[in-house]
Amino acid sequence: MSTTADKRTDGVRSIQRGLDVLLEVNRSGGIRVSELAQRLDLARPTVYRLLETLEELGYVARSASDDRFRVTRKAASLGDGYDPSMLISEAAAPVIGELSKRLVWPVDLSTYENAAMVVQETTHARSPLSIDRGMIGRRLPMLRTSSGRAYLAFCPAAEREIILKHISRAEDPDDQPFLAKDHLDRMLLETRARGFGVRTDGEYNSRTSSIAVPIVKEGFVLGCMSIIWIRIALDPRDAISQFAPPMMEAATRLGAPT
Repeated sequence: MSTTADKRTDGVRSIQRGLDVLLEVNRSGGIRVSELAQRLDLARPTVYRLLETLEELGYVARSASDDRFRVTRKAASLGDGYDPSMLISEAAAPVIGELSKRLVWPVDLSTYENAAMVVQETTHARSPLSIDRGMIGRRLPMLRTSSGRAYLAFCPAAEREIILKHISRAEDPDDQPFLAKDHLDRMLLETRARGFGVRTDGEYNSRTSSIAVPIVKEGFVLGCMSIIWIRIALDPRDAISQFAPPMMEAATRLGAPT
């Protein structure tokens, strides 16, 4: 027969485990149940039950794209941090899921971080046409991907100047041709004119092409949505004609005032 003290001990243990789960989800940036159970040395059913409770309370949410759990805006409000990438990821996850269902090809959401675009959400795991896996957390070069080009073209001029200086000082030989002033100016001008970034010449990944639209709010780029297709499967003009309008419409909705 359990005593009041036993019940109190069980309650404290449950709260401690719940806080451990929340802390690890926050620290990871996005994690699956199996990995979380391994890190905390807890049984998977226990971890899943705690995550379900935290989800019901609004502190974590399951990603619509890859079954990872992430903290929500409500959890972020417990501290003094503000992570725009978390907020746009939370808002964009169902949007890119619907886009991928409609357009079939995989869709990514990436945000800027330290001279690279980092994939925060993706539908690669669910798209039957994807040839890539494990995209979450992948760092994408700014000058050789459609998302990086879209970000550079639409971010504030002062921010763009800092990013380009950072890239230049890194001295990555693959970036050098794209840093040439004439080439860079033309890329930025063309990207702004069309409203989205393009990668169709085998840069970065020779097997695929992509376009990326910026999510712009109050003059700042919150992130970029990209759709990726196999180069030999689609003519770039046909792909752009088919994909660009719904992608841009979705980005406009995500950037609309709330």
